[in-house]
Amino acid sequence: MNFKRLDTVVLAVDLTEHGLRTGDLGAVVEVYEPDGLEVEFVTASGKTQALVTVNVSDVRHVQDSDLVSVRSVA
Repeated sequence: MNFKRLDTVVLAVDLTEHGLRTGDLGAVVEVYEPDGLEVEFVTASGKTQALVTVNVSDVRHVQDSDLVSVRSVA
């Protein structure tokens, strides 16, 4: 596993039960060995949208070619 606390990650799967879609950005808040991560997803204003435990295969690192955009969760 090559994720650490405070890494910015990109969601690689939809988590519709949490209002999250592939491509949403999150921050790793805890690492659970061997393959779990607690990730916080926030709105543009800083309000927590979801705090979820995911498998490392559900996220990826941010890449230089990624473009950030905004969508409504309402």
